[in-house]
Amino acid sequence: MRVAYICADPGIPVFGTKGASVHVQEVIKGMCQRGLDVVLFAQRLGGEPPEALRGIEVHRLPALSKENSTERALSALAANEKVEKLLQASGQFDLVYERYSLWSYAGMSVAKKQGCVGILEVNAPLIEEQKKHRELPLEEEAQKVAENVFANADAMIAVSPGVKAYLETFEQAEGRIYVIANGVNLDRFSLAAQQNAARLRNHVVQGKMQPATIGFLGTLKPWHGVAILVQAWRLLRKQGHRVQLLIVGDGPEYEKLHQEIEQCGLLDEVCFTGAVLPEHVPDWLAKMDIAVAPYPTMEHFYFSPLKIYEYMAAGLPVIATDVGHLDTVIDDHQNGILVAPDSPQSIADAIATLLANPIKAQQLGMMARLTAEKQHSWLSVVDRVLDIVKSCQGCQNT
Repeated sequence: MRVAYICADPGIPVFGTKGASVHVQEVIKGMCQRGLDVVLFAQRLGGEPPEALRGIEVHRLPALSKENSTERALSALAANEKVEKLLQASGQFDLVYERYSLWSYAGMSVAKKQGCVGILEVNAPLIEEQKKHRELPLEEEAQKVAENVFANADAMIAVSPGVKAYLETFEQAEGRIYVIANGVNLDRFSLAAQQNAARLRNHVVQGKMQPATIGFLGTLKPWHGVAILVQAWRLLRKQGHRVQLLIVGDGPEYEKLHQEIEQCGLLDEVCFTGAVLPEHVPDWLAKMDIAVAPYPTMEHFYFSPLKIYEYMAAGLPVIATDVGHLDTVIDDHQNGILVAPDSPQSIADAIATLLANPIKAQQLGMMARLTAEKQHSWLSVVDRVLDIVKSCQGCQNT
């Protein structure tokens, strides 16, 4: 099967370190592992491909204007004609798989013209997200693009129930939406899982989990709730717990968080790693004792959090806030602990419970890894996508 994988979003460096970058890389790796011939078309590369992807054919999409957001949007819309020609010139495909972006419709158009299957992966309600957190020029045009690609796609992959609910507001998407959550590369985290299991066993032998390292992985953005975790950690320190904080990632909240911790005189007890390459993430997770996903309350929670699946794959006891559909990812007190959002005290109490009960922490870590193995591998994600492709091919042949 010959596949055109398209990522026209200029905010995603496909060979970079962002969660979206990891998603792109792992889906392509999974496709290659299943014997598919993948050709990548990307707006932004962000560096050299990882070893596993160095053999694939890569095409850069036309560069976009850097003048301002409106000019950038206009150039992205105008680029669709060039992208369509590039795709057509690259030969016949059996599958066009595109990560939905605000201004790109060439992929689904080419799939229709070539008579092959077109799959659109939707990771967020981009129009609403852009309006709320950034700036959305040409909103009417963005809406038309969405309606166009949703109508032309043979199927849409929503990464969460929240994204599915958003897609269902478009009549063009009716009846063709499948929920497939993000996944994790189990092999990448196997050594970290072994190291964490050994450390948790040692905690059990000692009868305590102190000193301990509380960890967070992800981009430092307001909707990831890192400030709430910092407050919870400070509460633990005030209670006399010997806990350090490990923050793996970088982002716009870094300066604010760094300043707050420095003003408290606790900077020596915190490690900020900055941006970390995906291949180094397991090494950092192997330094954590407890991992936290402290999402705040959100009206429409649509994330499929890579961090939680990677925590699980690393065999860590996970504490997450009970928002959106996370209660379907974490079985409370079985493979993790769910706590109230926006409550540093709730997070601190859950951490303190595990610090005092290393056997409980060990059990949660073991069950987390088992959950990742059974439900969340990237290969299982790709296999579900390929099942949908076969179904679409069957419909085309009838």
